[in-house]
Amino acid sequence: MELDELRQRIRGGENLHTDFKAQTGSADELAKDIVCFSNADGGQIIVGVSAEGTIVGLGGTDEINRFVDNIALNNCEPPVTVVQEVLEEAGKKVVVIHVPKGSQRPYRTNRGRYYVRTSSGCRDASREELLRLFQAVGSLYYDETPLPRLGLQDLDLDAFQEHMEGAGLSDLGLEPERLLRNLGLMAGDHPTIAGLVLFGKDPQRHLPFAQINAARFPGTDSSAAPSDRKDLRGRLLDVIHQTQQFLGLHLKTPHEIRGFKPEREPELPEEALREAIVNAVVHRDYTVQGPVRLFVLDDRVEVHTPGKAPNTVTEEAMRAGVHVPRNPRILTRLSDAGLVTRAGTGVRRMSKLVREASGRDIGIDLRDYEVLVTLPRPPPAGQPKPRAKAP
Repeated sequence: MELDELRQRIRGGENLHTDFKAQTGSADELAKDIVCFSNADGGQIIVGVSAEGTIVGLGGTDEINRFVDNIALNNCEPPVTVVQEVLEEAGKKVVVIHVPKGSQRPYRTNRGRYYVRTSSGCRDASREELLRLFQAVGSLYYDETPLPRLGLQDLDLDAFQEHMEGAGLSDLGLEPERLLRNLGLMAGDHPTIAGLVLFGKDPQRHLPFAQINAARFPGTDSSAAPSDRKDLRGRLLDVIHQTQQFLGLHLKTPHEIRGFKPEREPELPEEALREAIVNAVVHRDYTVQGPVRLFVLDDRVEVHTPGKAPNTVTEEAMRAGVHVPRNPRILTRLSDAGLVTRAGTGVRRMSKLVREASGRDIGIDLRDYEVLVTLPRPPPAGQPKPRAKAP
């Protein structure tokens, strides 16, 4: 930066890309400022200029440079590479810290705080802003977020070992803690969101919304009082199993006589129901503090998944097999458990199975706050089934 540009920036005052600091301030304060710019479009922190735009000058600029480099390396996660230069105006020195737009967003301080830059300064990122930052890059996902207050003692290692044995991955020769880190289920000494919901001893104690609220409504109106409701809680694989039991209780399973033995024939294929439920827990927005909701009505089954569809995914794209994994660590573990494939054909398969069973296609409603998938139930016995139509 040339002196003329420095003078111009000072005259222009603080803005989205410029911040004045009379001194560097504390390590936490400087880390906050660096993270703010890294999570936005980058900018310059000009040290030695008061908030009012007066050059107050600095002494010991070499020590300041070392201090800034140390904060950018050790107090920002991931570390940020900043470039510093010292300028002198009327015998007074200032340090200009050039902070780039981060390529590994979102960044946070070593205190676990995410900040964003605004025209009026820095502030904590909102839930929506944080989600957009996580979705903006493919190398970092929200289910990899560590939970700083928790440790290894909050995970059920027996449940984890049982899962690994079932997936044929128990002979890797690694200590459980190291394996958890390699699988993105721990970050440092802390469980991630994926680690907690999959293998936590008591996941809902720390993430109370990580559950499925299931209800059976008589008739076709979900505003009526439910005849049965259950909050399905526990580790994610247990929640899915409980959901299967709830659906088995409230959906018909007639037996058709073929030959000498009756054959069990669920009114809606279990594969289609499982796909709808697994999609909900895998692709839900875990920044939304609300549960997945499952409604069973006389004419349909509804699955309400919290949060918008990821990125620019549309209904047409979902039906065509396009999917953007919002929580790939959770997806991988459920895939290893045999509950999901990663081929992108799940929605198409669910649609085909439901059309064959009920004569009607599934409904997909992408709302501002949730994704609603509707599986129509077959008509009552004696009524003709609608003629199935291809999508």
